[in-house]
Amino acid sequence: MTIEIIKPGALSTLQDLGRVGFQHFGVPVSGVMDEWSHRVANLLVGNPEGEATLEITLMGPSLRFTRPALIAITGADLSPHIGEHPVPQETPVFLRAGSRLDFGQRVAGLRAYLAIHGGFAVATVMNSKATYVRGGFGGLEGRALRKGDVLHIGTGEPERVYSPLAAMLRTGPLPFVALQDPPKSPVAPPAGWPMPVRLIEGQQWHAFSLDAQNALRNAEFRLTPQSDRMGFRFEGPKLLLREPLEMISEAVAFGTIQVPADGCPIVLMADRQTTGGYPKIASVASVDLPVLAQMMPHQGVRFTLISLEQAQQLYLAREQMIAAIAMQVKVLPRR
Repeated sequence: MTIEIIKPGALSTLQDLGRVGFQHFGVPVSGVMDEWSHRVANLLVGNPEGEATLEITLMGPSLRFTRPALIAITGADLSPHIGEHPVPQETPVFLRAGSRLDFGQRVAGLRAYLAIHGGFAVATVMNSKATYVRGGFGGLEGRALRKGDVLHIGTGEPERVYSPLAAMLRTGPLPFVALQDPPKSPVAPPAGWPMPVRLIEGQQWHAFSLDAQNALRNAEFRLTPQSDRMGFRFEGPKLLLREPLEMISEAVAFGTIQVPADGCPIVLMADRQTTGGYPKIASVASVDLPVLAQMMPHQGVRFTLISLEQAQQLYLAREQMIAAIAMQVKVLPRR
């Protein structure tokens, strides 16, 4: 089975959970920006959570499916539709052969994720299918989709997964059918801003002035257009050090907040570098990284400081949510 790319969209790349274990060679982890939406999409179509999905940014592609396909779209609401029929999100959807999936106006969020049963049949590079555009490797030839590309799909039996859907498709008039009572997903792209995002103190927290610490906890910061998959730059009160600080570069992680000399914080994202030499005032709690990933430029955010123990509890609670969705998927009628 293949998917033909009629229009590529603004930035559509294959991503998975990242290229883990190679940072000591200077290789970025990359992978999805919104891990929650990616994992849920794969679960809904019966894939392993680590299988690649298509990460769709702001303006979606036009895709033609050459054979019947079982898909799920999660994350941002970019108005997916087939012809005049809106395609529901956060649920398994069975498409007819020849269906053309298009995306329209952005309603909420920035990044949508499309999973397909069987996954995307592209070569792994350092144990990952994630696209690293700056390095030109991973995904489909190390780049975003282009008009005329063809994506090959891995082996699978979509007709045997949620077979009631396949039967409904054969007998019904619509170009697709969707599960009417899907697993409940408690996380959705935020619609109101500024949004609260939780932080834990960084390695150099105490090197910053009291004014900087208070500003980070109390002021509103806005995402600037000078932001991408490598880092999100925010504008707001200047976060200044108590005194000049000379540092040796240290390892950084997804969510590390670095502050360069201009005092504007930068949150490191999926395509971050492997080390950084700027002071690190804080780190975003991992459960709130999907919130940041769905932000549009000029939207605002307010940061709240929590303890490491609280961040760990939030992480465990989120994993329990994922496990609950996986269990709901397992007990749905399939054959």
